[in-house]
Amino acid sequence: MANQGELNLNEGNKSYASRFTDGKLALPPSQKYAVLTCMDARIDPSAALGIPLGAAHVIRNAGGSARDAFRSLIISQQLLGTTELLLIKHTDCGMLTFDNAAARDIVRKNKGDTAAKEVENLDFLPFPNIEQAVLDDVRWLQDRAVEQGVRVTGWIYHVETGEAKRVI
Repeated sequence: MANQGELNLNEGNKSYASRFTDGKLALPPSQKYAVLTCMDARIDPSAALGIPLGAAHVIRNAGGSARDAFRSLIISQQLLGTTELLLIKHTDCGMLTFDNAAARDIVRKNKGDTAAKEVENLDFLPFPNIEQAVLDDVRWLQDRAVEQGVRVTGWIYHVETGEAKRVI
């Protein structure tokens, strides 16, 4: 029996595929930039930022973390030619609501001691201040030799209004 996510995927994909005409787009992004943002379901990066299909890489993870996305960023830049990164965090982010100890405690409570051991050294990369987190991630990237020559800007997307504002 299919669950709700699978039903949505099947129906949504049938509709999308029936009108899809962009099968010939090139592999590298045509506008040579990448967007790194949070996986928050309230953010639709393509719609919010006016990104056409094939124009940019959109990389998502919890909190829009540069450290977590580093592997993907290197592939985007070194193998697929992007030369610019827009790092976008957002207001009302879940990463503002906990620290590593709290995350580990939740895993222990929900999944038990064996699961807790699996995450005992995991940095969940939470942050207490959104603007500082943007600055920290941009600076962390700028300190990487592999990032030299890549333009990195930092932004905050406001989930309440849909506006994105540049921080750095």
